[in-house]
Parts: sequence; structure tokens; C-alpha cells
Amino acid sequence: MLTTLLVALGPVFAQEGGQKPAEPTEKAPKEKAAGPERATSKPELPFQIQLLETHIRFESNADSRKEVHTIVKINNILGARQFARLTFDYNRAFQRVEIPLVRISHANGGTSELLPSAVTDAPNPVVENYPAFHELHVKSVRILGLQEGDTIEYRVITTTTRHPLAPDFWVEHTFDRSGQVLKEDYELDLPGMGTFQIRNNPSTPAKSIDTSGEGAAKRTVYRWQEFAPKESENEFTSLTSPDLSLTTFASWAELAKRLDTYNGKPSSGSDLVKEKAKEVAGSTSDERLQMAAYYQFVATKIKTVDLPLETVGFHSRDADEVLSSGYGTLLDKFALLHKLAFSSVGDLRPVFAGDHDGLPDELPSPSHLVNMVAAVSIAPPAMPDDQGVCADCEEEAWLDIGLDVAPYGVVRPDLRGKMGLLIGRLAGIWERDENGWRRIPDLLPFPEKQTVDVAASIAASGDLCAKVKYALRGDNELLLRVAFHQTPQEKWKDVAGLLAISDGFRGQVTSVNASDPMATKDPFTVEYEITQPKFVDWAKKPVRIPALLPQIALPDPPAKVPPGKAAPKIHLGIPLEVETDLVLKLPTGTVVQPPAGTTVARDYATFRSKYSAVRNTFMASRSVYFIKRELPGGQAMDYSAFVRAVQSDQAQMITLVPAADEGKAASSTPKQ
Repeated sequence: MLTTLLVALGPVFAQEGGQKPAEPTEKAPKEKAAGPERATSKPELPFQIQLLETHIRFESNADSRKEVHTIVKINNILGARQFARLTFDYNRAFQRVEIPLVRISHANGGTSELLPSAVTDAPNPVVENYPAFHELHVKSVRILGLQEGDTIEYRVITTTTRHPLAPDFWVEHTFDRSGQVLKEDYELDLPGMGTFQIRNNPSTPAKSIDTSGEGAAKRTVYRWQEFAPKESENEFTSLTSPDLSLTTFASWAELAKRLDTYNGKPSSGSDLVKEKAKEVAGSTSDERLQMAAYYQFVATKIKTVDLPLETVGFHSRDADEVLSSGYGTLLDKFALLHKLAFSSVGDLRPVFAGDHDGLPDELPSPSHLVNMVAAVSIAPPAMPDDQGVCADCEEEAWLDIGLDVAPYGVVRPDLRGKMGLLIGRLAGIWERDENGWRRIPDLLPFPEKQTVDVAASIAASGDLCAKVKYALRGDNELLLRVAFHQTPQEKWKDVAGLLAISDGFRGQVTSVNASDPMATKDPFTVEYEITQPKFVDWAKKPVRIPALLPQIALPDPPAKVPPGKAAPKIHLGIPLEVETDLVLKLPTGTVVQPPAGTTVARDYATFRSKYSAVRNTFMASRSVYFIKRELPGGQAMDYSAFVRAVQSDQAQMITLVPAADEGKAASSTPKQ
């Protein structure tokens, strides 16, 4: 159920910090190299990076200069299109980008250099409607008339001064292993004064390490040189850790302190924020209700500007400005939420989600922190002593402030279970963990449930008309809220069409209604009507159709384990209840032969189906309830049998006997 829709709309949960500005061309997707010594039968690459040189120099105050020199061979028209425009994103608040060289060597002879007038510099289109972020710029070069066999050579210099996290700095790099880059030179020029940590992959050691100068003038230069792998070598190795990591942060705890803009007691906010807090909270004195109200306001009334945290230097704007403008980044929205809740609600902290589970063992680097949620700990309400209330039993909630339509306490599924760096301390039991890392709980604040009601009819012409209504709580609810929220209402039929296809319905969606995506206190509902001409050909004998219910998708059974190896656990996910019901009206006189129902009960899940008919009305229901999150590998055979039983039931067909053939089928029709 909803499987196809998850595939179609899943990227809304894969943004990792939101929409990113365009990447520099030197970070283009990497493919296998072609060349005289590496003949290959693979399709020709659109382009080949023949040389990629990078030189980075850091000063002791974290100012830096990065120069990238690239030579690219265009192999076909696709490569020409990809390099028709070079774009480089930067933040003018602390960066400057120069493009001193763009030279084209033509395949038919001759060279040409682009003039400075060919370079444009403008605000990033992502922030076009958000004046507060117009410092985010894109410098670009348009290259016309590229042909197969042409070679492009260009240099890009990025200068960074007074970065928000200065005097600390960090850098990470992973060398190409796909063969896209034939030769890569990398140089890192570091100040001798100060302390930094550096970690290098033993398989890509520095070619040289040179030291010069004394005292404050001392510098150390690391140089690497890597070539495209040979055909006999492994083409691509998936690495969790970069080949090169360098940081001036001594530990993740130290990095957390630097990011802890809100660690101390903030000011209680301006009159503007105070008045808004009173307005939003209303007359309630319950901290839980107040926090939910503040979150709802920030989530739904402050537009999220999807920018990577590193792009804005992990810097947040003032809460007053965020409130007045009505938009902000993740950090901005947290700043406002924190100020709204400061005077009345318990401990609220930002948690920066990392990009992989092994982060606590990596060198501390802000570039790994790609998203952010908020964690709140609220003390229980005051109660008489004889009530036995636990003083340390704070209520914990995790808030996905980056989604405008996430219900209170719901974090998107791609962030749940990830490691997150908690900034500051939360009161109560969380204070006992000293390392700063938390695993974002893979939990929902309410039971996950989906109900689908189908009211359908098949006319004497064979045309099908169906009204389908969904009511959802849980991950699919969040997916649909985001989809409908981000889609103009005049195009909601397109989203409903994907939803219909995902559940096996074919035809034309004629109408669609959905509840307000931002009304998150109640389940999200979607209702659409779909028609399909000639769904049934009454001339066929017999007429068989499937039960017009969404297919209930189950986690796949595990593959067979080789002898001697332990069977892995079977992950079923968050406990989920799905109920589907159908009422199908048929032409008068039609005889329905329903299939037999099924009941399969286990301690980890149950499945039930029921089919019946009264005169020309067919009724069906199916339900599944997953009770456990996972099973031991030893139950693989039992779970496979459970899946087969459910799939067999859902594959059953309904036999229809038209009115003209009713007498012939009477003897074989079960009494109702």
C-alpha cells in the first residue's frame, strides 16, 4: 500500500537539510575513465576530467584561499550540454569567488578565452523570494558552441574571510575511484601555529609533506597525487569516511560548544516575541500544550527556507527578524521557537543530525551535520505529594522544525534512528550521557494507522466508478501531507493519480479533496473519485475481477542464509494497523461468488480478510496489524509463510455472473 507513491514522492524526505544550491562542476557525477591504456566496452563517457588540481591554504585565523584548476575533455553532445554553464555557489557575507580563466581548445584547432563580461554574479535562485538571504550568490559562466572533442580549462578561486566559526577550520576530501578523473593533485597548506588533527586513509597517503619557516611563519604543506584506477583494480569502493579529514576542533563536545548559540540563558525576547508567545499560548498553563502551540505556530506560519546548514555558516538570524519576515532556515526557526518557549516551557535544545552512524568515531567536522531537529524535555505538572509523581520523569519530544506539516512529535522517517549531536544539555535523565551524541528515536507519538474505504459501482456498460477515502496517521500521513502541501491545489489530481496507481487503481481521477495539510492534530484525509471505462467485459465467461482494495504491502521475507551463517533479524518497522473496506454495487440481478476469507494470526502480526455478497452488492474487508518491530532470524520460515498466506488471499478473484446468466449459476451460488 502506497509503495509506488513512496518511490515517486520519496525525495521530499531525502533533502538532508533542504534544497541545495547547484554544485560546482568539478563535483560532477563520476564514471569510469576511457583511454588508450584502459580500453573498455562500456558506453562512452559524456566528458572526461583529465586533470583536477586543488590548492587550499589556511591561515591561523581560519581565513582561506582555495584554487581549483580543471581540464575537461568533451566526448559527446551530452557532455557539451553539461558544461554549457559553469556555476559556483558562495556566501558573500564571508566568501568571494573569482574565475580568472576559462579557455576552450577546439577539436578543429584553435583556442578561445572567455572575457570577464561572460561571467555573471546574481543571488541564488533558491533565495530569490527571501531578501534576508540575498548574500547567497551564484557566479556562473555561459559557454556557447561546445562541440564533441573540445577541451575546457578553467580556474576558480574561492576566498573565505571571517567565517562565522573562525578561528576554527576543517576540510575533508575523498579521491575519485570511478575513473571519471584521470589525474588528481591535491595540496593542503597549513599554518604551523595552532593545533589541528589530521587523518589520512592509508590507501591514499600523502605524496610529500614539506615544512618551512619558523615560529609564527612556520607552515606545513601536504601533497597528494592520485590517478584513475586500472581496469584490473576495483572500480568503485564505497567509503563511509573521507580519504582526508582535518579539523581544529579537539572533540565533538568542543564543536557542540561552538555551535551552542543557545547554551546559556537567552534574553526573554523582545516585546514582539513576548506578545506573540502570549497570543499563541492563549490561556493554557499546561507546558505540554504551550509547547505544542509554539511548535505549531513556527512550523506552519514561518516558511522554511531549505538551505544547507554549512551554507549559512551555522548562523541564525535574530528571532524578531524571523518573526517579522515570516520565513527562515532550520536554525532561524529554532531560534524563534526557543525565544517563544523560553519564559514558560522546559528545556529545548537543537540536535544536529549526522550523515552516517559512524560519526562519533570520526574527526569532528561541521560538514557532517546535515540536518537539525529540536529536542524538548518538559517537567511533569505540579501534583500533590500523595500522587507519587516521579520528579525525574520529564516528557521527551522530538520536533521536526524543517517540515511545515509535521505533527507535533513526528520526525521524518529518514532522520529517525540517525545519530544526532545534542547541543547543550537537557534536564533530567538525558544529562547523564556525557558524549553529546543521541540517536534520534525511531518512534511516533501516536499509533500508526491507515484506513481506506472504497465505495464503487460497475455499470451494465462495464464502466467502473469508485470513491476512495484515506485516513492516515504515521509515515504515509506525513508523506501525503508534504506532497499535497507542496503541490498547487489545481494539480492535486496528479498527486491523487499517483496514489491511485500505487494502490492498483487505473483510470481517470475526476475529483479530489484533502484535509488541510497544516491541520496536524487530526489524521490526514484524502478522498478522490476515479472512473475506468470498460473495466468489465460482460461478454466474457466467466467474469472475474480482483477485490477493489489497495494491496497491503508487507516487508519482504529475508533471503536464504548460507550454511554456517547466522540468520539476520527481520525488520518489520514501527507497529502499524491497516484496515481496508469495500462496498461494490453491481447491475441488478448480478450474482456474486465471493472468495473465502483468511485469518492468519501470529504473535508479531495478524491478517484477516472477509468477503460476502447480498444480492448485487459485494463487500470485502482486509486488515493487517504488525505488533512487533523485528523478529529473530530463526523465524524466517514462519514469516515467509505468513507473507505467502497474505499474498495468496490478495490474489483471489471475485466471480460475477451477469443477470442474463443468473439461472445457470443459481445452483453453484452460495446462500447468503
